[in-house]
Order: sequence, then C-alpha cells, then structure tokens
Amino acid sequence: MLHLPVAATDQDQALRFAYALARSLVLVPGLEVAGATVSAEDAQHVRRWVFCDRIMADRRRCLARADHDGPCDPDR
Repeated sequence: MLHLPVAATDQDQALRFAYALARSLVLVPGLEVAGATVSAEDAQHVRRWVFCDRIMADRRRCLARADHDGPCDPDR
C-alpha cells in the first residue's frame, strides 16, 4: 500500500490528478492502477474510487473512470 499526500483544492481535482498519475504508471508490474482511491487527509477511512470498481470476467478491474456511462471495459 502506498499513500502519497497531494494538496488539491477539491475532490474533483484530486480525482483528476489520481487518474492521470495512475494511468501514467499502468505498465509498472504488480501495480493495480484500477484500485486507486482518493480520500481527504482528515477522513482517510472514507475513500472514493478513481476507477470503476467492477471486476471484469478476466478478474481485472474496469479501467474507466468511476461512475462512467456505458459498458465496462478492462482496456480503456
């Protein structure tokens, strides 16, 4: 588990940053980028998914943004 504190003005900005960072690391072996979450510093037990949390048939997570429209896609 890696925790990386980042100052963001709001939750949407934090989610956009986490999405971009995770996508840039997608080729790192052993890293499950679709498991990324965002939380406030004073409420780290309340996490918001960056990516869709649905598990696909091949046991990978959907790589679309959380709350996306349309079908899930593990290769997005």
